[in-house]
Amino acid sequence: MYHILKKIALPALGTICALGASAEIPLEYYSSLQGLSGAELKTAIHKIIANDVDMLDYGAGSNNTWWGFYVTDRDEATNTVIDRYSNNTHKFSSRGQSVSGMNIEHSFPKSWWGGSKNNAYKDLFNLMPSESSINSSKSNYPMGKVTSVNVNNGCTKVGSGSNGFKLWEPADKWKGDFSRSYLYMATAYQNFTWSGTQAMQILEQNTYPTLQKWAYELYLQWARTDGVSDIEVKRNDNVYAIQNNRNPFVDFPNLMEYIWGDSTDIALNVRTTVKSGPFSGLVLDPSESPVTLYSNTFLGDKGDCTIEHTVHPSAISSVWQNSATYGWVGKASTGSSNYGNLKQYEADATLYTPEIDLTHYLVAYLTFDHACNYATAPAEVHSVTVTDSDGNTEILPVSKWPTGKNWSFVSSGKIPLNKYAGKKIKVGFRYTSTSSEASQWEVKNLTVTAQGRNSGIEQIPVYLQPEADNDTYPAEYYTVDGRRIDPATYRGIVIRRQGTSVCKILLK
Repeated sequence: MYHILKKIALPALGTICALGASAEIPLEYYSSLQGLSGAELKTAIHKIIANDVDMLDYGAGSNNTWWGFYVTDRDEATNTVIDRYSNNTHKFSSRGQSVSGMNIEHSFPKSWWGGSKNNAYKDLFNLMPSESSINSSKSNYPMGKVTSVNVNNGCTKVGSGSNGFKLWEPADKWKGDFSRSYLYMATAYQNFTWSGTQAMQILEQNTYPTLQKWAYELYLQWARTDGVSDIEVKRNDNVYAIQNNRNPFVDFPNLMEYIWGDSTDIALNVRTTVKSGPFSGLVLDPSESPVTLYSNTFLGDKGDCTIEHTVHPSAISSVWQNSATYGWVGKASTGSSNYGNLKQYEADATLYTPEIDLTHYLVAYLTFDHACNYATAPAEVHSVTVTDSDGNTEILPVSKWPTGKNWSFVSSGKIPLNKYAGKKIKVGFRYTSTSSEASQWEVKNLTVTAQGRNSGIEQIPVYLQPEADNDTYPAEYYTVDGRRIDPATYRGIVIRRQGTSVCKILLK
């Protein structure tokens, strides 16, 4: 039996979940994890986070690593770099430009898989901006507890551990962040063949557990002590927007327990397990494949699209023209700079898809390819919009934009349309220009897919909503440091969560 000691508010569970998240955790993304544990769960996570990803190229420049760091690792209030390896201050200049005195640091060193420039080499969950000097000192050592210190910059220690290995150790405030990053890497790339002395001090050549016992026990300990923070939640959301995958060990702080910890024999319930922020969507049937609602290459095919001119230069019949080679082309200029007769015009025109019916679906995504030339900053002059059946128009967050300096097509990345489920929508491509800068924007290969078909839109049940407090919500029990336990066998003070009712209780 148990006795309630004190009613506590959800924010008090700092080691379990972070509040103030900038986005919502999409439950449908994790549908295939429902009911799994141990090795089976780890492999299911691997399939989610290692497939259908779109990594930035490594280095500086538009759509490269430093371009991503500007979003994922910048303090917006001060424009400073969030450096998890040192306490010194560095500032960003323009987006995409590297920061003087800093490196792109692989938390899982690239030498561990032979240095191949694969997805692990470019993965933002493995890459962090780091001050150059400490980056050099930590070399390609594994992360662990340093007992004999050779280098200490006040944030990162480098030296030897009690096991005799050369190690590096992060500051206490970053231990959980790096631990969840290591758990992610050991899962996303569990199929790699690891090489080198340092790699084999921490890893095993298998898909489970992949991390050696001493390593995962330490990282679970650090992750329990240093819970998920708002900074970590925000970074997870931002990386997701860029490369189309998430770190599930951030979304579900206790997920690690079902793989390496104290719950390996308990089936994960995605609906009810503790989450690091608000959530949306439902856990879908993993056997149900996505449905394509609209798809067109636009190569010589207008795809039933329509054009609306707000500002229409008289010298041009239409700002948007369809091409058999490039798809839909937005252009507000005549002549050519090569012949000295280039003329640019002010224009504002939107290309609309036909109506796309999301009425009977729970989730949907948009993808397309686009190229842009002669533009200083394409994302600042052009935009992608969605207009719903209620007449509301919003700008969609496009994670990948062309550089504006060539004709290379880039993928937009997967853009969620979940909030428009239950409605009919039109996607719009708004082209704008001035008399001094009129770029050429090209769009092709547009697809809208959906999943979770019902006879009508199913809203999230009341007992699954974050604000709910319903006795039918399945209860879960955790130690005060956030570890899930079995109330039938554990004795002591624990936390019981049921809906948003969170209590400290004493199990006897």
